[in-house]
Amino acid sequence: MTPAWIVCAWPPLLWQAESAPELHFVHLGTRVLDPGDQDHPCSGQTVWGDPSRERAAGVAWDWIEIQDGIVAMADPLALVTNLKLTDSQGEILPTMQAALHLNEIVHTLPWQSEVQRALHRVAA
Repeated sequence: MTPAWIVCAWPPLLWQAESAPELHFVHLGTRVLDPGDQDHPCSGQTVWGDPSRERAAGVAWDWIEIQDGIVAMADPLALVTNLKLTDSQGEILPTMQAALHLNEIVHTLPWQSEVQRALHRVAA
């Protein structure tokens, strides 16, 4: 699996925020951290990327199992990415504004299915 936090070490990629939906992210890997007891839920990281470009774009985030089989982003504002989103004038967006655009991308991905698949592999 591609380590989740390696994404921020990839070369930065300037991308216009309005064009962000044109990125075609695929699942690169999911890591499950299972504490092995009932009092602490499973958690982990998932990594998605668009390797179809000359320079790869990537985004990763932490997730947590909030209920048996139900997962959520641990912190929607704590995405790791090499994307530097810009406005229509080419200015880099502030972190909070970029996070909103990145969350729009995340919510279009079938990431919860991939995390659930990884959870099933760990349980087996």
